[in-house]
Amino acid sequence: MTMKTFADKIIEFNQSLDFNGILPDGISIMNPFRQNDLILPVSSLFYKKFYNDYRTRHLILGINPGRFGAGATGIPFTDTKRLNNPCGIAYSGKATHEPSSVFVYEVIEAYGGAHNFYNDFYINSVFPLGFTISDGSGKVKNYNYYDSKELTSSIFSSILENIKKQIELGVETDICYCFGTGKNEQFLRAINKEHGFFKEIIALEHPRFIMQYKSKSKQEYIDKYIQAFRKIR
Repeated sequence: MTMKTFADKIIEFNQSLDFNGILPDGISIMNPFRQNDLILPVSSLFYKKFYNDYRTRHLILGINPGRFGAGATGIPFTDTKRLNNPCGIAYSGKATHEPSSVFVYEVIEAYGGAHNFYNDFYINSVFPLGFTISDGSGKVKNYNYYDSKELTSSIFSSILENIKKQIELGVETDICYCFGTGKNEQFLRAINKEHGFFKEIIALEHPRFIMQYKSKSKQEYIDKYIQAFRKIR
């Protein structure tokens, strides 16, 4: 029997992602792996390039995918521009630009580049599928799993199940990194206290928050990220 690589496990995980529960009115699920035929092949190329080995990684958990990052590529915090350069994977679909991806890849560059970073870390989300809502004018917007108690409650068991599955991919459980020092951190710490997924959670300001509100201090946050990530060594 052939032993599965980390990449094999991620690809299988992505293929299996689904949610068949009932969502609150007005909220739609976003499953890029089932809604866009380009995404599973292109994301699989990415994982085969950077994770085709038997190493363990440390997990980084964001909130849930947005439309222009993982919603477009299937890879958390990687928009189509970053997928092309520096990741070196061509994408024939619509080009997307996500500020969070810009910041994350500046951190990755400071860490030593994509190969070094992805040798040590695997990024996903507390809930690995996205959500959208439409405003009064019909404009579609991203929605977070914690933006309503009703949504959080409706997906709660699925959140727990998917965190367990992500750990089973081959991640270390001594430290988990959390993108977001507000509601995402609070939620993750609460479920971790109950279920004991990780020994320690290190929360970092969310890349979107940094790019939107703290861009003048961006280098300070890059340095903070790098210092936190060095704790695994």
